[in-house]
Amino acid sequence: MLAADQFVKYLTIENLPLQKPVPVLGEFLQLYYVRNPGAAFSLGSEVTWIFTIALGVVACVIIWKAFGLKSRLWAAVLGLLLGGVLGNLSDRLFREPGFPVGHVVDMISMPWMMPAIFNVADIFIVTGMISVALLVVFGLRFDGTRERDHAVVETDEEAEAAAEAAVVATETDADEVDAEDVSSVDAAHDDDAPSEDAAPASEGR
Repeated sequence: MLAADQFVKYLTIENLPLQKPVPVLGEFLQLYYVRNPGAAFSLGSEVTWIFTIALGVVACVIIWKAFGLKSRLWAAVLGLLLGGVLGNLSDRLFREPGFPVGHVVDMISMPWMMPAIFNVADIFIVTGMISVALLVVFGLRFDGTRERDHAVVETDEEAEAAAEAAVVATETDADEVDAEDVSSVDAAHDDDAPSEDAAPASEGR
């Protein structure tokens, strides 16, 4: 993700004129090379360093959450999100006018949809955030299980009641198993016992 973002930015810097629209699909899609010191719509251009810190914090949180992941889907989504964050963070750290206030290279414009100009990293970030929201809604956990696989306990009293119910259920099952064993043994003894109505065996002559 990071490599793809930086490669597209390299091609943009080398081949596109600065702040001049290059139509790709008319008004639907254009290439428009700009350097953005702020966030979307160039907001906060005077406090670029704040965005650098925010991106760094988000990257650290994603990496921390990645440890112990057992869900491949969560791993893919967090990897997508991390790639986008690192793409823009690299611009903040290493591009002009310098560390840590570098300007982000943007080049994708869709005037019919929004006035903002964005880049590949932004696509990764937005897609990753939407995917995270969907995974949360569908109840998929980091360990690969779903919310419906876990009993929801809201209070200590409910937790104790749930534990007691589990113990009672276990003891009941054990008693039923013992009763079945006893019944089987009694039935076996009854089959082996001689019948009272049976005639005594005749003695040999």
